[in-house]
Amino acid sequence: MSSRDQRPAREGRATYRSSAYTSLLPWQVGERRFAPTGFGRRGLNPSDVYAFLDRVAVDMAALHAALAESRRETARIKEALRRWQSEHARGGNERGHTR
Repeated sequence: MSSRDQRPAREGRATYRSSAYTSLLPWQVGERRFAPTGFGRRGLNPSDVYAFLDRVAVDMAALHAALAESRRETARIKEALRRWQSEHARGGNERGHTR
């Protein structure tokens, strides 16, 4: 393999994203298509690329769903904690306790 065909090494380097960076959405990965390589040129097998993209899209969809569920659960727990804290604070003040 020639040096131009190799992926650049990323060891030891952190990846930083600007605030303008937007994450890919599952549908964007699933709909992405690549132009076929010309005759006599080296390239990737399009069916392999598309199969991989479909797999990535499914995985991303599952991750997005899990993240959304996690965020809903976090919001539910935070709200329950706020209610408990409010009730606890009212109960302590009614008994004459101060903090």
